[in-house]
Formats: sequence, structure tokens, C-alpha cells
Amino acid sequence: MKHRRDEVFISEPIDCDAEGNSLTIEDIYSSDVNVEQTAELKINSEKLYRFIYEELDDREREIICKRYGVADKNGRVGTPMTQREIAKQMGISRSYISRIEKKALEKLRARFDEK
Repeated sequence: MKHRRDEVFISEPIDCDAEGNSLTIEDIYSSDVNVEQTAELKINSEKLYRFIYEELDDREREIICKRYGVADKNGRVGTPMTQREIAKQMGISRSYISRIEKKALEKLRARFDEK
């Protein structure tokens, strides 16, 4: 019992709010952040960046980076561009950009689906 005297439990009341409701440490430190979802998003983002550089050729990579504002190999993050803007910049048709983008996204999706 002597050791337990110094323990504080997260659900133990420590004070009362203005309305007389008990406050716990859990109430004070709780947040709307879902740690599991945040961690999963970070892991998947890191995978995506790795897959972009492992799976896509230079043209596909350039289009995906420009289309979605993904950081390029120099770490520069751009503003997402339309297919038309990319086509004009690269000197090719918008429909060709669309086909390349679709093929690149299929490659990335397949890589994510691998077990």
C-alpha cells in the first residue's frame, strides 16, 4: 500500500469544473487526434514517396509530382497543376498526360496492394 500512495490514475478526479463536474487528467489531456490514424497516414505517405521513386519512370514521376503537388527529388513542393497546364508545359497533349497519369496511378495502387 505504501508504494501505491504515490500513484495517480488517469481517470481519477483531480478537480471540478465551473459546473461542478469532476475533471480528470484524461479530460485535460484528451484531444481529437487519433494517434493510430495519424501514424498510419505518416507510414503510408512515406511508402508513397518511396514507391513514386521506385516504380515510376521519369516522365510518370514528373507528371504525378506536378499533378498532385508532390515534392520532387530536390524536395520542392509545387502547387498541384491541371492536366492542361502540365501538357502545355511539357509540350504534349492533355489526353497523353491523362493516359500517363492513369498508368502511373495504377502502378502505385498495385504496389500498395502487394502483401
